[in-house]
Amino acid sequence: MSSQLCEFHLPLAPEELLKSGGVNQYVVQEVLSIRNLPSQLRAFQAAFRGKGPLAMLEHFDTIYSILHHFRSIDPGLKEDALEFLIKVVSRHAQELPAILDDAALSVSDRCAHLNALKMNCYALIRLLESFETTTSQTSLVDLDLGGKGRKSRAKSAHGFEWEEKRQPILQLLTQLLQLDIRHLWNHSIIEEEFVSLVTGCCYRLLENPTIGHQKNRPTREAITHLLGVALTHYNHMLSATVKIIQMLQHFEHLAPVLVAAVSLWATDYGMKSIVGEIVREIGQKCPLELSRDPSGAKGFAAFLTELAERIPAILMSSMCILLDHLDGENYMMRNAVLAAMAEMVLQVLNGDELEEAARETRDQFLDTLQAHGHDVNSFVRSRVLQLFSRIVQQKALPLARFQAVVALAVGRLADKSVLVCKNAIQLLASFLANNPFSCKLSDTDLAGVLQKESQKLQEMRAERQTAAAPAVLDPEEEWEAMLPELKSTLQQLLKLPREEEEIPAEMATTETPEVVKGRIRQLLAKANYKQAIVLTREALGHFPRSEPFNQMDPEEPEETGFLNLLGTIFKGPGASIQEKNPQGSAENMGPGQTDCKDKSNVSEPEKSRGRDELVKQEMLVQYLQDAYSFSLKITEAIGIISKMMYENTTTVVQEVIEFFVMAFQFGVPQSLLGVRRMLPLIWSKEHGVREAVLNAYRQLYLNPKGDSARAKAHALIQNLSLLLVDASVGTIQCLQEIICEFVQKDELKPAVTQLLWEQATEKVPCSPLERCCSVMLLGMMAGGKPEIVGSNLDTLVSIGLDERFPQDYRLAQQVCHAIASISDRRKPSLGKRHPPFRLPQEHRLFERLQEMVTKGFVHPDPLWIPFKEVAVTLIYQLAEGPEVICARILQGCAKQALERIVEKSAPQGDPKETPVLSTFLLINLLSLAGDVALQQLVHLEQAVSGELCRRRVLREEQENKTKEPKEKNASTETTMEEEMGLVGATADDTEAELIRGICEMELLGGEQILAAFVPLLLKVCNNPGLYSNPELCAAASLTLGKFCMISATFCDSQLRLLFTMLEKSSLPILRSNIMIVIGDLAIRFPNLVDPWTPHLYARLRDPAQQVRKTAGLVMTHLILKDMVKVKGQVSEMAVLLIDPVPQIAALAKTFFNELSHKGNAIYNLLPDIISRLSDPEGGVEEEPFHTIMKQLLSYITKDKQTESLVEKLCQRFRTARTERQYRDLAYCMSQLPLTERGLRKMLDNFECFGDKLSDESIFDAFLSVVGKLRRGAKPEGKAIIDEFEQKLRACHTRGLDAVEELELGQGDSQKTPAARKPSSVSRHRHLASAASDNDFVTPEPRSTARRRPNTQQLVKKKKPPVVFSSDESSEEELSAEMTEDETPKKITPIRRASTRRHRS
Repeated sequence: MSSQLCEFHLPLAPEELLKSGGVNQYVVQEVLSIRNLPSQLRAFQAAFRGKGPLAMLEHFDTIYSILHHFRSIDPGLKEDALEFLIKVVSRHAQELPAILDDAALSVSDRCAHLNALKMNCYALIRLLESFETTTSQTSLVDLDLGGKGRKSRAKSAHGFEWEEKRQPILQLLTQLLQLDIRHLWNHSIIEEEFVSLVTGCCYRLLENPTIGHQKNRPTREAITHLLGVALTHYNHMLSATVKIIQMLQHFEHLAPVLVAAVSLWATDYGMKSIVGEIVREIGQKCPLELSRDPSGAKGFAAFLTELAERIPAILMSSMCILLDHLDGENYMMRNAVLAAMAEMVLQVLNGDELEEAARETRDQFLDTLQAHGHDVNSFVRSRVLQLFSRIVQQKALPLARFQAVVALAVGRLADKSVLVCKNAIQLLASFLANNPFSCKLSDTDLAGVLQKESQKLQEMRAERQTAAAPAVLDPEEEWEAMLPELKSTLQQLLKLPREEEEIPAEMATTETPEVVKGRIRQLLAKANYKQAIVLTREALGHFPRSEPFNQMDPEEPEETGFLNLLGTIFKGPGASIQEKNPQGSAENMGPGQTDCKDKSNVSEPEKSRGRDELVKQEMLVQYLQDAYSFSLKITEAIGIISKMMYENTTTVVQEVIEFFVMAFQFGVPQSLLGVRRMLPLIWSKEHGVREAVLNAYRQLYLNPKGDSARAKAHALIQNLSLLLVDASVGTIQCLQEIICEFVQKDELKPAVTQLLWEQATEKVPCSPLERCCSVMLLGMMAGGKPEIVGSNLDTLVSIGLDERFPQDYRLAQQVCHAIASISDRRKPSLGKRHPPFRLPQEHRLFERLQEMVTKGFVHPDPLWIPFKEVAVTLIYQLAEGPEVICARILQGCAKQALERIVEKSAPQGDPKETPVLSTFLLINLLSLAGDVALQQLVHLEQAVSGELCRRRVLREEQENKTKEPKEKNASTETTMEEEMGLVGATADDTEAELIRGICEMELLGGEQILAAFVPLLLKVCNNPGLYSNPELCAAASLTLGKFCMISATFCDSQLRLLFTMLEKSSLPILRSNIMIVIGDLAIRFPNLVDPWTPHLYARLRDPAQQVRKTAGLVMTHLILKDMVKVKGQVSEMAVLLIDPVPQIAALAKTFFNELSHKGNAIYNLLPDIISRLSDPEGGVEEEPFHTIMKQLLSYITKDKQTESLVEKLCQRFRTARTERQYRDLAYCMSQLPLTERGLRKMLDNFECFGDKLSDESIFDAFLSVVGKLRRGAKPEGKAIIDEFEQKLRACHTRGLDAVEELELGQGDSQKTPAARKPSSVSRHRHLASAASDNDFVTPEPRSTARRRPNTQQLVKKKKPPVVFSSDESSEEELSAEMTEDETPKKITPIRRASTRRHRS
């Protein structure tokens, strides 16, 4: 049968063309062999030249054979076949218009062209798909092998770029479909298979994962246009909708591609209905199914989100279909719907001229967004805040919603999710940057303006009420209108005492009740409510028996009585006359009626203008009210955000810093606290946080406004000086680090340095405080570039240390700090060859320092003490032989003190009377001696030791140079020692022993000048009764601590005195100082301080807040540096978690946070902490215990630790003594993060606590364990949970029965289930482990009970009381030291670090 007479049916699979499917249906006669394909293709080409596109009817088998053997044939043959088919289809597309227009076209010709069209299209499309499949597989292989050389491999395989061929083929098919080819079919109805053939290839091309790449953009556009023609001409919408939904579910990369296509079809092709169809299909998807198909939900969500960005107006009509997904479980779908709503608010429903329906839609969308700000999923809450940020940034949020959305953002600051907190901060920053109120948001300033304008509005309203026609208004209506404001004013006045100054003095003698009533009525009519109430209150006292003032019921509330009385007066008989003629002169006007009528006619424009002004004033007041409320919310947010500045998440900290920068720029007063609070973050280990702080200060301070460089420099200095006012030492150090960074990067202009020097030298007029700040800033800058101060040293000396009286010690102190910045405080490294920078003793700097300290010694200036401390430090840092200079200073001050004693005792002439020295002189003398002692120690251990090392290294190098090569290699042992570093270590130890010997034997012994102060110092410390001045006691204790730092022998002899003062002193400042001193001693002499550790822990319960805080800080450092053994007394640190002072509680929390990073430290300590805190004799109350343990148990995260604790806590039930301890143990078990294995441990030890379950709180605690386990339990684990719960309930019921029996008198013979149970091997094993586990044995009342065998005798023996001399009635001099038996005997050695490390 001729192929022209057969009908070509488009097959679903290529194999169908090999089978006979019916009458006149085309069937492939023969699949040609690969060998014959080239010749047959050439024959096809020859036939094409003669017959044109109809040649396909006779040679289709050739193309089919090429498709059949596609994987096996030569690439060149494939290319030739593709090129040839493109020509065939192109020629057919050119010829078809004329054929379709031919009215005389016969049926046979029409069928021939239809078959040729279907064959050509089928062949071309199948060939296209074959190339695409091969290329995709090659790409995957290339991806596995690596991308290197991929293009060259592709080209060698095919000889051409396939990506470049796809677009022309698709464009050719588009051109073909644009023809009116339906006339080739019977009844002009195109068969569905043909359309599916063409569109199917498009969808298969879209499945390629690389279709979204930029290089494939032409292909994407060609596919979009081809499908667009199919939609518009071939009724492809239903199929396209189904296919798009399927592809979104299975191919994640297609969402943006399909969005671009759909938006193009909806706009350029006018197919808006396809948007509704696709959205309807998505809306009808079951939310439950989507929750199980995250991939599909992700595709739908991405599609909806991007579609809303492109065509929000078209999508808006279908939004109602998607609302069900807001209640679904899949958060991505909720995010997509909310994002679509936000896009519509931004692009469609934006502006002030919206119609009512559009306004309602916008409000509904915004309501939905706000509601989902409280969504259960943190990603949805975060997304809502992001969307609101965009809305605010594009100024699309209605002003009426500002307060609600700001309140939402402030509330989300407390969210558990870090992402939500971060976006809440960003939203508040967007509100600040785009607020419509003011560039300065000071709530104080706004409150003043608001009050002023509100008062003006009240006056305008009162004037308008007065000017209005009174006959129109009924007194009753007026009274109702004024009642709310009157009531508010009355409530405020009743809380305050009577304001006598506002009461008219002549009322008692000259006015009658009627006149007073008239005045009250007038005041009420003019809205002067405050004066009306004051006048009424006074009239009640003057006319207690006159109407209507005698109608007050004493049993009524005062507010109600006042309102009733004022209402009676206002609405009384004279009200109408008064209203009609408020001035009381209507009857005297004569022709007043005519005048009024004329006046009313003339004043219509004035009335209109007055109404407009009133409306404007009301709008102004509302605007100010909104601005004030917004400012208050921002202030509230600042308080919360400032607490987030030290979060662990870097991105949150960066957002907080940026927020405070913006808040500061908008003039929010409280933002300065945040700007200061971020300063310590300059020391952060996170580079991003450090850079954020630098950028913040760069924005705030390095770019001031000004017309010239000098004006900008002046503004910069002013801003930085404000930070220095009342700044702490820590703040100054942080600011110095920032300024050093700026100086090193040359970000501070020379004009700044020049102006600072001019202010410091008083070349420009400035206050003393500004001058001091200038010197401070110069010192900070010298940290980055020491030459700033080094080249002007003499100038600085003349600025702050010149001869004048009285001396400005504050300025002198800052000058010393600035000069100190030129010294290198670090220990010289072994690599340094040059000696450290030192100035000669005769330098003018030291002469002036010595003279200022010596002369200022005899003057009671409180600033002298901090100055002399800095001066002594500077001398030891910069001077050659600083001990000589300081010895002269000490001698000079001591000589002046002795002279003062002689001066005071000489006039008396009584040799028996004890010489008296002024307290401030004694304070100054002891404080100076302490500073010299400490700096001498630092000088020896750093500068002298470093210099010895430097000289030794130089000497060894010189010796090595002089040695001969043979001598160098003579001793192998010496070489090995040198390689291992033993020679240097031995030398270091020798030098350290030398320094230690000097400290032990020389500094405080013999005829050394410091030794002369020891008797005086001990006399003051041992006699607090004689020397009771608090400042003197504090100075003496600090000096004693500094002396103890020098010598271990001296320290050992005075430790008892120090701890006696620590425990017995009544001065919190003294106890706090001694705590710091002992903390330093614990680091320097740990073996000496170790026996006294319990006394250190005892200060954590000190009644004084200051001492507790200091003790917490000291113990935190000692424990975290492993200088103190962490024993059971650490429970005292745990008690600080519930301290009423927030700073102390935060300190304790920080301590345990850091301790939790030190291995299993908290896990090892928990048993002792639980024992001590639940001890009825020395523990804490039950509720505080719960708070503490909840925090501590949150650090137990490892399963093995949890299981071990479960077992130990169960065993602890056996040794507990009280019901309270049972409850505490049960609570601890309920707070553990139990797993199934932990529950099995609990079941294994059930007999330990089963008999305690009759207590309701214990039972509830174990039930809460069951509830937690059920939440995340697997099906196989539910059986053991059910078993555990059944046992709990059974024991609980049995316990209740036992209680009832006890009440009936049968309790004598009743025993606990544990007691009745026969003992077993396992029971003995448990008891043995419990008895041997010291961690869980309830401690004895005294903590020393487990330490020494003779503890019982020591406890029973009564200690002699330790008293101060001030408490003694006898005159003999008593020691305040502890007695011998109070001194700990056992010394536990603590391994110290090496000498080298300790010195460095």
